[in-house]
Amino acid sequence: MENKIKNIFQSQIENKKSAVFVIAEMAWSHDGSVEKAKKIIKGAADAKADAISLHFTSLKDYMVRNYGCSAGQTMSAGREDENIYKYHEGINLKNSDWQELVGYAKSFGLEVCVMPNDFESFKFAQTINADAYVISSACFLEDDFVRNIARAKKPVILRIGGATLGEIEKVVNIIRKEENNEIILLYGIQLYPTKIEDTHLSLIPSLRKIFDLPVGLADHINATSELAMVVPLTVLSMGVKVIEKHITHDRSLKGEDIEAALNPDEFKKFVEYIQEAEKAMGKPYFRDLSEAELKYRNVSRKKTVALKQINKGEEITRDNITFKRADDGVSPVEAQYLIGRKANRDIKEEEPILWEKIN
Repeated sequence: MENKIKNIFQSQIENKKSAVFVIAEMAWSHDGSVEKAKKIIKGAADAKADAISLHFTSLKDYMVRNYGCSAGQTMSAGREDENIYKYHEGINLKNSDWQELVGYAKSFGLEVCVMPNDFESFKFAQTINADAYVISSACFLEDDFVRNIARAKKPVILRIGGATLGEIEKVVNIIRKEENNEIILLYGIQLYPTKIEDTHLSLIPSLRKIFDLPVGLADHINATSELAMVVPLTVLSMGVKVIEKHITHDRSLKGEDIEAALNPDEFKKFVEYIQEAEKAMGKPYFRDLSEAELKYRNVSRKKTVALKQINKGEEITRDNITFKRADDGVSPVEAQYLIGRKANRDIKEEEPILWEKIN
């Protein structure tokens, strides 16, 4: 089976345009249910996403039991007062569940991107043959963790939201030192949801220039806003290679990670929008005019017509012809060759000037 994520790096090397790689991020929106997770995965596949992003977590190795997130919100609205550890412990899927779900995703042809949140989760992730690993910026300061993921020799997606330029550079260098050059920078932050003014999309071209790496967008704006379908499309003109969007089973049920998550039918429409927007982008260079452009040219270009009545035998001058949009007539560029010749018949006002009417 074709590994689409690998095509991103090949097109980067060959300086060719490749189709945008679309990742459906499930995160915790499965709410601890294998059946809900399967509904999400099937929804991603039906939407023709390229990959599903899964978060593997060994909670005891990931956070302390009394973690209260004093720095800011990390759970969906309505759960701010719950114990974060206990809540996630209640919805954390087992390794056997993930094995089943990875197989389910691959049965649809989806590539699997795994974000292990700790060493134990990474060890398990290595057993399920992930197509790519995702490293959260939360782990950027753990050099050994980054180094071990780089050594797995799989594409590495770096979620750079909230990281400084120096931290990004350090992580990229660690991965490259392990002779792994398949790195994607995934730009964007996850708040609940992220405000439009906090997206700062204009940074994307700078990231491409600084690091000479494929750059993608992890979009997390409010899923209930019409802009959730529109704003991510704007980055296509910036040369993004990857767009990641949260997906859930049913946002109306108000489960976990819903703020930026699209329902399966919405995600399908979103992928269609991306595909159509890619068509609209076209090629970044001049080439022979397309059939559509030729049609527009023929419809819109002006033709040479009589400015006033021209009688048979009358000389054609610049004063008795003009250029107007018309169905027929000599091109204005050839009009200079009409001057001084004579009409071989009467030509009415606004009648096309054609060579057969001229001696």
